[in-house]
Amino acid sequence: MDTKPGIIKVLQAVAGEPITPQDDESLFDSGLLDSFALPDFVSGLEEEFNVKIPDSDLSARKFDTIEKVQGYLANKGVA
Repeated sequence: MDTKPGIIKVLQAVAGEPITPQDDESLFDSGLLDSFALPDFVSGLEEEFNVKIPDSDLSARKFDTIEKVQGYLANKGVA
């Protein structure tokens, strides 16, 4: 399963606008996400991919780029 379209869908819902970040672009440095939006983004990922993300994993480092999000989801068994 290619997770990128679902990740983009969740990002767009959180950002409230159409976006197309590069796979290695920092979602935080670019302003697409911030510490206040991270919980909404993670909640959206949980719903989109039917996966549980523990609060202890809420870290900008783990969700900073689309590539990192894809890797995280793959480690959770979403592929």
